[in-house]
Amino acid sequence: MAIEFTKYHGLGNDFILIDNRASKTPVLSPEKAVQLCDRHFGIGADGVIFALPGEKDTDYTMRIFNSDGSEPEMCGNGIRCLAGFIADLEGISRNQDTYRIHTLAGVITPQLMPDGQIRVDMGLPRLLASEIPTTLSGADGKVINQPLEVEGKSWDVTCVSMGNPHCITFVPDVAAIPLETIGPKFEHHPVFPQRTNTEFIEVVSRDYLKMRVWERGAGITLACGTGACASLVAAVLNDKCDRAATVELPGGLLEIEWSELDQRVYMTGPAERVFTGKV
Repeated sequence: MAIEFTKYHGLGNDFILIDNRASKTPVLSPEKAVQLCDRHFGIGADGVIFALPGEKDTDYTMRIFNSDGSEPEMCGNGIRCLAGFIADLEGISRNQDTYRIHTLAGVITPQLMPDGQIRVDMGLPRLLASEIPTTLSGADGKVINQPLEVEGKSWDVTCVSMGNPHCITFVPDVAAIPLETIGPKFEHHPVFPQRTNTEFIEVVSRDYLKMRVWERGAGITLACGTGACASLVAAVLNDKCDRAATVELPGGLLEIEWSELDQRVYMTGPAERVFTGKV
């Protein structure tokens, strides 16, 4: 049976979107998702996202398989793409509609803005070591500017969870980081029992950060929404930037705010439809 799909990207972080509203179980296996994500022998993507029926008081459920077949708790660029995909499925214009999406990281609320951007309430950042999770500190401790040895070098890291684990380190020049070799060492470091996403951040000013990312289960990507959120939180915790800043990723810009009023993190950025097809 042929399965229809739509390809979307959020700042170059690209996904295969599938209408899965008729079932609570993804119509593809993780193994099939790996095949489809292959950029030479498949469609090519960083992951496959399924729009499933909502649970409890939510409108939809989001499931995602990474390009290696693993299933992350959440994906910031992915949920913007899902919101755009849902608007297309429902045949409505993108004009301030809000969805409540059930994810493995909790309920996430994207809002379609009149200018075509999508603003997402990403929820509260989680800072305790047990919430990341990491063994860099005791379960009830926080990991802020703490040394971590990787490849014989000591890196000062800050750990934040946005429903998925992030390890952030500040560097003078993100372009100089050998992501393809150092990224996997961070991801699989034994202090991260569920592996980790890793963000390398260059502070340009108090309202502008440059970021490169190694994503758990996907490797080098052009953008990571949860990573941008976690990085701004880490920068604020280390007094390196203000609570609202532009985060520059290889694929483009995200606007991130860690609200002082409700302590929630808000991410605003694009989601673009690329093409549709059947497999």
